[in-house]
Amino acid sequence: MDGNHEQELEDLELFQKYVADRFSDLLSSSSDEAADSLLSVSWLRKLVDVFLCCEAEFKAVLIMGRDPSQVSKPPLDRLVPEFLDRVVKALDVCNAVSHSVESVRHYQKLAEIAVSAFEQRSIGDGQVRRAKKALNSLMLTLEEKEGSNHKSAERAWSFGRRGATNKDRAAPGQFRSLSWNMAKGWSAAKQIQAMSANLVAPRGAKSSGLASPVYIMSTVMLFVMWALVAAIPCQERNGLSTHFPVPRQLGWAQSMVALQEKIAEEWKKKKEKTRLAGLLEETQRLERLGQSLIEFADSFHFPAEAERLEEMASQVAELADTCKKMEEGLVPLQQQIREV
Repeated sequence: MDGNHEQELEDLELFQKYVADRFSDLLSSSSDEAADSLLSVSWLRKLVDVFLCCEAEFKAVLIMGRDPSQVSKPPLDRLVPEFLDRVVKALDVCNAVSHSVESVRHYQKLAEIAVSAFEQRSIGDGQVRRAKKALNSLMLTLEEKEGSNHKSAERAWSFGRRGATNKDRAAPGQFRSLSWNMAKGWSAAKQIQAMSANLVAPRGAKSSGLASPVYIMSTVMLFVMWALVAAIPCQERNGLSTHFPVPRQLGWAQSMVALQEKIAEEWKKKKEKTRLAGLLEETQRLERLGQSLIEFADSFHFPAEAERLEEMASQVAELADTCKKMEEGLVPLQQQIREV
């Protein structure tokens, strides 16, 4: 028994260190100067990868080399079913996020239309009108998505639409959303709140046993789902809190708490300035550049001043670069979420 307990302590210490190191890497890569700034598509891909890696380590700690009867004994007889309930709720969140990535890809397509129009060699009234129409559609879509309440009564299914024809299926090299809208009344905010219910850090002797990795992995899962919902415009986010309780004194949680605070700060800024759909960095750029280019289009007169054209060209180049990053990252992110 003493040997088993020592092994448990060693496993727990290694798991805590692993989680701490992975989230520390995430925190260091979230600075403004980093290549993968906070809540960008590339950063979210790192976040989902961290989740998958932590989950693999968690399963090794909880299952490998252990007597299965331990799961039927206190405290795991209660904690494991609670954990599995969170897993099911996380599956729903992943379905909603995966579906909502399609909306973000739609934003990208509208922005690309504007880029194509503005990049014409000789820009005139026709090209400006075409770009403005696409950008106005983008702004309207962003506002509608933020305030939308999907009324589809269909349920999201994870593994494809039944009865899909060959025409419906994705072509090689492409990826199509296989999710429908979530059920009427489904709420991403309520799902996150339900996942955090009964999530309490183990105390006393339980803190050095198998209850601890279950709590750690539950917290990791909750944070990842919360961050995805904050970034991607999911159904019914009203009431999604900017924080959920993570004990600061726990060493493995410190980087996670710091990330949570940074995301909460972004949330606060967003509420003060805009009704933007989600905190995804690329979407925020689309909104900022789109509004500026609409102002350019409203005041456009042919022939335009060279200085105005130069300013417009710089913004169009940034918009094109943002679209390229979305093109490169959104489909792989969607595939990773499906893997989760």
